Formats: sequence, C-alpha cells, structure tokens
Amino acid sequence: MVGNHLSQHAALSLVAIGLSTHIQSLPAGSPVDIKTLAKRFPEGTTRIANGLRELELHGYLRRTRERTEDGRIVTLTVSCNHPGRTGGDEDRAQPEAEPAPELKPEAEPAPQPTPGPPARRAEPRRRALPAVPQPAYPAPDLLVTALDVLSGLRREDPRLYLSAADAEHLAPGVAAWLERELTPDAVRRVLTFDLPREPLRRPAALLAHRLGAQLPPLPPFRAPGQTPTVRRPLQNCDICNLAYRAPEPGTCGTCTPEPDMTGSNLSSLLM
Repeated sequence: MVGNHLSQHAALSLVAIGLSTHIQSLPAGSPVDIKTLAKRFPEGTTRIANGLRELELHGYLRRTRERTEDGRIVTLTVSCNHPGRTGGDEDRAQPEAEPAPELKPEAEPAPQPTPGPPARRAEPRRRALPAVPQPAYPAPDLLVTALDVLSGLRREDPRLYLSAADAEHLAPGVAAWLERELTPDAVRRVLTFDLPREPLRRPAALLAHRLGAQLPPLPPFRAPGQTPTVRRPLQNCDICNLAYRAPEPGTCGTCTPEPDMTGSNLSSLLM
C-alpha cells in the first residue's frame, strides 16, 4: 500500500514519488539501478538520479555498499514504506548490479525575464506610388533639372508639396519628359494644369499618374550633326494681311516685288 504521506508529500517531486511507487511494486531482489530505471522510463538518467537522491534524503530509500562472496562491491538499495523505520516486511532490500554513479544536481531554471512595456502598434504600411517612365539616358544634369521642376511645383500650388522620397521617385519620370525636348516650364504647366479643387490626399500619386498617362512621343529621329528645322513665327502681311512665316514682320512672298535683274537696276545691284 502506498500511503498518502508519500503520494501527497509536499517536498518530493513528481519523478521521486513515481520512482518510489514503482520500486515498492517490484518483487524483492529486482534491479533498481539508474541504468535499469532509465531503460524503463523516458525521464533519462539525470532526472532519475535526482529522484533517487530526493527519496534517500527524505528517508524513503537507503543505499549501502557491500562486498559479495566473489569480491565484488555492490550497492544494496532498501525501499522504505515509512521513513525512519528499519527492517520489517514493508522494507524491501534490492541489490544493484553496479554501484550508483555520483549524482549531479540539476541546473536551476533560468530566471524568467521581466515583462517590459507593451510594444507600440506598428504604423500602417504606406501604399506604393505608381510607376513612372524611365529616361533612356539618366544623366546627372537631367535628374537635377527634374528635381528642380518638382521642387518648384509647390510655388504653383501649395497642395503639391512633395517629400524627399516622393521627389526621388518622380524625378526619373520628369527626366523622361525632358528627354522628349520639352522645356522645364512646359513640364511644369502640364503637371499643374486643371488640378482638382478638393484637397489632394496623395499629390505624389497624382503626379506619377500624369507623368505616365500623358507621356509625349519621342521626337523625330535626326542624323548626327543634322540641325533641327526652325519653325518661324506667323506674321501678317503688311499689304494683303495674309499669314505667313518669317522671322520679322513685313510682306509675304506674293506682295514682295522681285528685284529687276536688267538695265540700270542690275548695274546698281552690282555696284
């Protein structure tokens, strides 16, 4: 019979109580050394050795070394149903085939860390801006001009204030427009034209959309060294009021008299 003084013992661990119950259930002479018990239970040699040491400390187990007739030294283990009693039918002497190894105390559990202040809630992740066109040749001077265009937009409309990260994202898109032979003022007018009247929640996203959706076509191909065709401004003829292209006001080709290449006029032209 296992008494409540063992099963309800306040100082014994669950491993020690279980080992004592198991040892008392065995017939006399059964091996109860650490290796035998470790093969029977999954707790391992260290926990079993500590449990036997607890039982020995509280009087539920006695171990003595004796010499056998053939000269071997063995450990004799006596399990006690009632601590402090010696001998009797309730005590079971059970020799061990090998001496018990020296027991090592279990390492004390590491102290639990003290809880710190509650972690701050993570801020919602900012949505990515739309992709913008990329220039074919992102020259440093071109990107600097693009950043100047973007930084000047807030002077046109205070709602177009951009952070450094927004300007860095939009600068290649503006550079792609400048590559298409648009002036910085022309790009600025396109980006600020007909803006919504309501407050702009994401001005950088609006500008990124315009840079991609309204990207102008590439300029016509010109051979290296070929000068671009100069488009002269329109003028009104002083005589017939017909519109014609010329660098300065005057008369159109129809109203301009052709020079007389004969007679005195030719002589005057050659002189």
